[in-house]
Amino acid sequence: MGNYFDKPPPPPMVLVPPLFDFPPLAARTRMLESSYNVLFGKLPLKCLFDDYFEEAKHFRTMIMLKPLDDPNVDLIATVSGPLEQKPEENLTGNAQFRWQSDVHDPHTFMDLSVSTTDPVLQLRSCAYYPRYGIGAFGIFPALVRKRVTSEDYGILGFRYGSTNLSFGTTLVPYAVISDLTVKDDWPKNAWLVSKLGRLTVGVQYEPLYGNKDDQRYKNLKNWSCAIGYGAGTSSPLSPSFNFGLELAKNSQFIASFYQHVVVQRRVKNPLEENEVVGITNYIDFGFELQTRVDDVKSTNDISDSTFQVAASWQANKNFLLKGKLGPLSSTVVLAFKSWWKPSFTFNISATRDRTVGKTAYGFGLRIENIREASYERADPNFVMLTPSKEHLAENMLWKSGKRPMLESDVAAGNFEGLPRGMRPFGRIL
Repeated sequence: MGNYFDKPPPPPMVLVPPLFDFPPLAARTRMLESSYNVLFGKLPLKCLFDDYFEEAKHFRTMIMLKPLDDPNVDLIATVSGPLEQKPEENLTGNAQFRWQSDVHDPHTFMDLSVSTTDPVLQLRSCAYYPRYGIGAFGIFPALVRKRVTSEDYGILGFRYGSTNLSFGTTLVPYAVISDLTVKDDWPKNAWLVSKLGRLTVGVQYEPLYGNKDDQRYKNLKNWSCAIGYGAGTSSPLSPSFNFGLELAKNSQFIASFYQHVVVQRRVKNPLEENEVVGITNYIDFGFELQTRVDDVKSTNDISDSTFQVAASWQANKNFLLKGKLGPLSSTVVLAFKSWWKPSFTFNISATRDRTVGKTAYGFGLRIENIREASYERADPNFVMLTPSKEHLAENMLWKSGKRPMLESDVAAGNFEGLPRGMRPFGRIL
């Protein structure tokens, strides 16, 4: 009789913590870049190789805040410098005020930045219309101590982007400033990228070589081409795989590889409910090899080839471990994040310079409330451990008011019911 009134045990569940940095800050300004420079796994590799790796004997503090009553604007301020004051090194700082038209769409925005280095004052703006796939962007340095390159006078760009095709160009709008003449070929940059299933191919033109009277488009050093294979999505819950080959400026061959792995490990946490039997971990691995393929001899004893390998492991919502290995040095990073509002992140990096046999340390501190955390003890941050228990999801919806994430939905690519911080980003090329 007692068994008749006994409630069935709750289904086993696995905690799903948010990624430390998702979506990455670099994704907020990708529309200012050529699609060729951010596809082929370049964006996740950049985050893997650069994020939290502070320069040896240096520190960096970053504050990223937005007002509670206006989520369309935010402010990012950064201060960095050496741990020991030196005459040849000074503290550097910059601040960036940003406005974007849609809180959930970063592709249409305007930001104004001030800095202690050039450019002192700079305005950037981008407008993208997803219905038609067209966009325009501009970068305008307003205050510069000394204008040296053509980019110091401003850049205008036009682009088209869809899920399978992207092309665009950038131009230098000013040809003559005062008594200084700047001669540029038009366009300054042009690209074409297409996606065919899991294959992505692209070509980019940058007129950097050749005399001004030559037809620079005939110089192969002004051309770059790449091909990449990619599987999975950009969602943190979806494993992904990217492999790319690039011939840059007809002189450098680059092979790169990036993989994002989602694993579940069993855990016994006395602070969690009994039905919580595991936690989701994120593991990332990346490799990049660059080697020269032309017959130009390198100078200053610089090797013709270089490489870097990096890996990261996020064990839970609070701890991240990263490592990077290069031909001359290796670095290990430990980061701790507290998910308060605003969140606090402290990271320490140890760099071993093998040329001198010494180890030096760098430190970083971040304060942020720009990207909302999706980690809670409530239901939207759990994934059912086994699909056989998914029929109990409706009962959990009735009790808690929120439906848990289902493993089969993630595997099938159905991300609509997931928190926004777990959905893929950057579907537009």
